[in-house]
Amino acid sequence: MPHDHNDSQAPGTISPSGHPYRPDDDRPLTYWQNMEIAVRELLVEKGYITALQIQNQIDTMDARSPTNGANVVARAWTDPEFKAALMNDAAQATRDMGFDIGPMHLIAVENSDMVHNVVVCTLCSCYPRNLLGLPPDWYKSRAYRSRAVIEPRKVLTEFGLVLSENVQVRVHDSTADMRYIVIPSQPEASKGLPVPDLVKWVTRDSMIGVGKAHAPT
Repeated sequence: MPHDHNDSQAPGTISPSGHPYRPDDDRPLTYWQNMEIAVRELLVEKGYITALQIQNQIDTMDARSPTNGANVVARAWTDPEFKAALMNDAAQATRDMGFDIGPMHLIAVENSDMVHNVVVCTLCSCYPRNLLGLPPDWYKSRAYRSRAVIEPRKVLTEFGLVLSENVQVRVHDSTADMRYIVIPSQPEASKGLPVPDLVKWVTRDSMIGVGKAHAPT
């Protein structure tokens, strides 16, 4: 699919370049957004936290990147014992690698020649940010959240990923306390490479399931 941002595209079409094609959806703040602002300002006013602490936490969250998840995948490709632990309890396995994922229940799902996994959050934008960084705009769009469940194969083709009919597509719906990470199939050409090089083969989209791991460009 062409990587452009032409507003004439039909609403609901998903652009892998980062933004879903949809009309401008700016709107007044919701009740919960206003509530968050009020609570945050009250906590600052009462001295429980400072504006600087809030900004530092935001900066820390914004600094997270898909490299964390790529390191998890690269180790799973090269360390069978770790991979077994990851598939059994992904939350604990990633904590053992030194990643702070908090109380989140993390589940690892593995792609193969016969099964392809895709992750979505149909209610909002639940996403393993500690491992993958900030979610892309298209992941949060209503178009992706609804269509990934209803017509996953068609959505994948819009990302340039065409799967054989004999490949089963499994869609996993994230929740507020349960997130997923896809372990993409390892490309044959990457086998035998050291972990630091393998990390470069793992993309954010491959860990969501809308793409595959590939050689760095």
